[in-house]
Amino acid sequence: MSIPTILDDEIAVERESMQYDVVIVGGGPAGLSAAIRLKQLAAQSDAELSVCVLEKGSEIGAHILSGAVMDPRALTELIPDWKERGAPLTVEVIEDRFLFLTEAASKRVPAWALPDNFRNHGNYVVSLAQVTRWLGQQAEALGVEIFPGFPAAEVLYNDDGSVKGVATGNLGVGKDGRPTANFQPGMELHAKYTLFCEGARGHLGRRLNDRFNLSDGVDPQVYGIGIKEVWEIDPTRHKPGLVMHTAGWPLENDTYGGSFLYHMDHNQVVVGFVVGLGYTNPYLSPFEEFQRYKTHPVIRAILEGGKRLSYGARAITAGGLMSLPKLVFPGGALVGDDAGFLNASRIKGSHAAIKTGMLAAEAAFDAVQSGREADELAAYPESFRMSWLHGELYRARNFKQWMSKGLFLGTLMVGIEQKLLRGNVPWTLHHRHSDHEMLRPASEFKPIEYAKPDGKLTFDRLSSVFISNTNHEENQPAHLTLKDSTAPVSVNLQIYAGPESRYCPAGVYEFAKNDDGGEHLVINAQNCLHCKTCDIKDPMQNVVWVTPEGGGGPNYSNM
Repeated sequence: MSIPTILDDEIAVERESMQYDVVIVGGGPAGLSAAIRLKQLAAQSDAELSVCVLEKGSEIGAHILSGAVMDPRALTELIPDWKERGAPLTVEVIEDRFLFLTEAASKRVPAWALPDNFRNHGNYVVSLAQVTRWLGQQAEALGVEIFPGFPAAEVLYNDDGSVKGVATGNLGVGKDGRPTANFQPGMELHAKYTLFCEGARGHLGRRLNDRFNLSDGVDPQVYGIGIKEVWEIDPTRHKPGLVMHTAGWPLENDTYGGSFLYHMDHNQVVVGFVVGLGYTNPYLSPFEEFQRYKTHPVIRAILEGGKRLSYGARAITAGGLMSLPKLVFPGGALVGDDAGFLNASRIKGSHAAIKTGMLAAEAAFDAVQSGREADELAAYPESFRMSWLHGELYRARNFKQWMSKGLFLGTLMVGIEQKLLRGNVPWTLHHRHSDHEMLRPASEFKPIEYAKPDGKLTFDRLSSVFISNTNHEENQPAHLTLKDSTAPVSVNLQIYAGPESRYCPAGVYEFAKNDDGGEHLVINAQNCLHCKTCDIKDPMQNVVWVTPEGGGGPNYSNM
């Protein structure tokens, strides 16, 4: 079937459409788990059910980045024999360490004093990209149609306002917005139900949130940026299954954040740094703080002499239970980190993504089988409220709020809540502000002097982006758009000293001189890691991230 659509004010094109029972946007753990569960239920009921997954990355796993220590609980529920099937969970955690850092020293928390959220017995150090690829294989074996390199660019609606499906982006559109010789119109995918599993700050999830007022009455969502590298280190310093977290230096005590360093197999470690995006100092650079962290004596002793293999960055949700929006709307649902299910106290979200993918799939399957279309899947949020995941998030509901009050008070109160009271407390704290509201004028701060990279332990942004294998078709409209082209100079530069040049971990934004001595913002969209930090942190909410041409972005192999 061909459906006319408008490319711009002058050019009409025909879009083909395809019909499915369920369309899933996003080929990460949430989307693939939902697809697998749908097909499992269909097989158990001897029912026909058509399911497709759209993935914006060039292949399944290409855009997946996480720490990651994985809790296998949800995976075991989804695929009980995952070990026999060769799932890439092979390095079991053997030791937890938590350190408080000062600039030159460290203090280790005794094992007996660690709260349960920092205990990882029974969990696995994994490459989540590899786990996701394995999930993709399981989904395809069940008959799920997976389309990598086809980002969902637009939500489609029925006449009654319910979600009808999605449309993929057009290919072969030039920078001027007009078709090139390689132009191909997008495809419309219609469904009885559409599940949105895009990860943190999903661009379609944002639109759905606004259209259906999904966040009315809940706390604003808050985020962190996670920056990560994979290193190959000296075998004598390698201890597979060792999990280490730190707090403190190099961040100030009033800035939320911390590090992770996990020992994988093959003499590799993953090292990363998370900075809460509610920070106030516009001179702070999460990327530079991460590089500085690696110079600490404890971290240097592990990495020095090794080889950096990979680099990437991604925003993560941190609001927890108090920031969860309404999960359902007519014709669809938000799943995984598109809704914000990550447990910030455990620094874990993949188990929550898998679990919510299963719960949404079960609700959608029952609706399709009963002949319903495009209504609200009320069974999904109801089953979540009855699940172990809700209990886990409820116990951790105050973690980010306490830690945002400062390292010392936050550590004390989290210890009391999680260690002494096991999360069973009668009080609930709330998030009061979105991250973009938190920056204060640059006049209140002194610039932070960051050391130049040495190219051995610390690096610059461009060399880092290079090893992320990031690529975008150059002749296409920029996927980082501005509502007001004057705001970066008139507001961000004048009041906040141009924070976009520092909060972006990929060197996308830079200010350049004009011939008249003024400045203008340059957007190097080809460097974009799709981390969404600019979309979150811009103080005017002036940056709007949209999908680039299919397959663009990073190509992570083992992140």
